[in-house]
Amino acid sequence: MKILAVCIGSAERLPGKSYKTGINKHPVGGNVLVDAEGLVGDAICNRKHHGGVDQAVYLEGSLTLDWWSSEMGETVEPGTFGENIVVDGLDNRVVSVGDRFIAGDLVLEVTSARIPCATFAARMGDPRFVKRYTQAARPGIYCRVLHSGTIAAGLAIDYRPYAGEKVTMPEMIATFGKTLNARDRNRYLAAPIHYKLRDILELQETPN
Repeated sequence: MKILAVCIGSAERLPGKSYKTGINKHPVGGNVLVDAEGLVGDAICNRKHHGGVDQAVYLEGSLTLDWWSSEMGETVEPGTFGENIVVDGLDNRVVSVGDRFIAGDLVLEVTSARIPCATFAARMGDPRFVKRYTQAARPGIYCRVLHSGTIAAGLAIDYRPYAGEKVTMPEMIATFGKTLNARDRNRYLAAPIHYKLRDILELQETPN
């Protein structure tokens, strides 16, 4: 596999919105440094819901973007969904929490699925896009940075699946906000999930 595109964004206002967002991302040439907080130079405006150490980098697979291009009847260019990295030949549906992506010195570990929001719908110009994206069950991939590094389009990237029980991206988006049974809750907690989700699950009372 290789990195097909590296994308960053600036703080901008979407039509009809009063706040600024960094969701409008575009491919860049040359090397980009990735540290514990993400891609250096990439705008993250709403720190309450975006960015942070457990969703420092947002990945999309090229096969998933190709599917969306066919579904939408137009080319979904790299950066359209607000992603930082597009991985050539990757289908988001096969990715699980704990999977790792290694490119040069950079080591990323998957923590959670991308959950669509109103800003994403505004970016796509479709108020129904949150539902559409959720039903498609091909969510983007958030990662933490285990080791910083410099990346660029064309750089080889090694995909290493997690050795433990799987918590896949489609499953994560399907169970978002729902109460898990005891077995699934324990499986989620055994994986290196996003710390916010871990906090929720540790306090959650599971049904018998």
